[in-house]
Amino acid sequence: MAQKALDHEAFFCPMCLDLLKDPVTIPCGHSYCRDCVQHHWDQEDQKQLYSCPECRQSFSPRPVLIKNIMLAGLVEQLKKTGLTAPPADRCYAGPQDVSGDVCTGRKMKAVQSCLQCVASYCESHLQPHYDAAAFQKHQLVAPTHKLQENICSQHHRVMELFCRRDQQNICSLCVDQHEGHNIVSSASERAQKQAELPARRALLLQSLQDKNTDLKRLKQEAQDINRSAKAAVQCSRDSFREMALLLKKRDSEVEQQILSQKQTQLSRVQELQDQLSTEPARIQTGFLSDFEEVTRAVSALRDKLQLTLSPVQVLLSPAGPSSREDFLQYYTEITLDRNTAHPLLTLSDGNRRVTSFGVLESYPLHSDRFSDVCQVLSRESLTGRCYWEVEWSPSGLWAEWCVDVAVSYRDIERKEHPESFFGRNNKSWSLAREPKSYSFWFNSVQSQVSGLVAGPVSGRVRSRIGVYLDHSAGVLEFYSFSEWNMSLVHRVQTSFTQPLYAGVRFDWFPGDTVHFPKLK
Repeated sequence: MAQKALDHEAFFCPMCLDLLKDPVTIPCGHSYCRDCVQHHWDQEDQKQLYSCPECRQSFSPRPVLIKNIMLAGLVEQLKKTGLTAPPADRCYAGPQDVSGDVCTGRKMKAVQSCLQCVASYCESHLQPHYDAAAFQKHQLVAPTHKLQENICSQHHRVMELFCRRDQQNICSLCVDQHEGHNIVSSASERAQKQAELPARRALLLQSLQDKNTDLKRLKQEAQDINRSAKAAVQCSRDSFREMALLLKKRDSEVEQQILSQKQTQLSRVQELQDQLSTEPARIQTGFLSDFEEVTRAVSALRDKLQLTLSPVQVLLSPAGPSSREDFLQYYTEITLDRNTAHPLLTLSDGNRRVTSFGVLESYPLHSDRFSDVCQVLSRESLTGRCYWEVEWSPSGLWAEWCVDVAVSYRDIERKEHPESFFGRNNKSWSLAREPKSYSFWFNSVQSQVSGLVAGPVSGRVRSRIGVYLDHSAGVLEFYSFSEWNMSLVHRVQTSFTQPLYAGVRFDWFPGDTVHFPKLK
């Protein structure tokens, strides 16, 4: 008995409940593993007051730990006898353990909790539940601190039943409140849920794996997007750098060409001057044509470059406009190109107003001039998003009059009739005001504009049309005005392959006027 008491009391650490490891004895006489008591005192460093875990005696300053050589030797001998685990009556409950409710003095660690007794038992006090017939039907579960949750708050009785409809535990007196419900014993419900746990756990694990797979895929996609965007930015920088170098080179080449032509023509002029001094004869000149061709070629290159860059602009552009204020953000001032005007048209007001006079203007010959159709194009090429307004008024001499508001590619036919008419080819789009109605023309196909009828016009009545172009999106829209309220007249959805130019066409009525007003 003495040896048994010695084994139990002397050789097991009261803190870790295991055989002493590097045993030390503190001033009050109790012994512990060196690491256990050091860890306990480390937590008390702030108070500068150190206590014994068993008797609570306090020490200050912190005692110096000295190895208990005798205990260390005895422990080594006990290890050889096979004593490696503490007896059941030395399994004291720690702060986080469920303690035995029946234990007196220092509480032992509970090994089971009884739902019927609403109590937890250590191994010694649990034995009657195995031996006595009165306890055979009690339900034992793993030790838990939540036994009071199994007591009905209304009737203060153990909740031995479970209502599946309301998904709650109830006591036998609560049954009347759950009449007609599917009621089973708490034990059977618990057993069923425990049986379902593996399948539910498998589903949760599969769901977690799927989410992890999706997360990895999304992370990979984010990396791919970042990598692709970085590559695109670098490619864009390289491309624009190359274009800038190429344009600089072309600029230098064109400059050298112009200077060379200038020198050649100046030399020719000097020769003619010398010739005139000796031979007073009339000499034909015309030295500017070469420069005009160079200027036209550079302008064409500029137009192609604008058209090439426009798809990038549409990717970064905001949503389409919906009010006149929105349209005005894209206002583009239109001035007319005198070199395209038919001889019956007179330009004024900074080339923003055109009037049909019925008399021929003395315009110089030019390859861009319309010779068979009374129409004119703008000087500005139109790409990206543009908005402008066209205002016209009749001369008052005619009861009815006609005019077309159009956009066109620059390479539209200038001489042939009727191919040079706006809307009578596949290079121009035209909204035509006719004596009784409006219609739309493209590629010689006429479409009536539904819901918009143009009555007879006389006197100095003015009409106005707004034109919106989104070149990259292939959108062309015509709007009418009524006290500054805009109404969509006609919309075109197509694909533009060249820069566009604004244009107007007149019938042969002298005095009719079209004006491109400044809106800002």
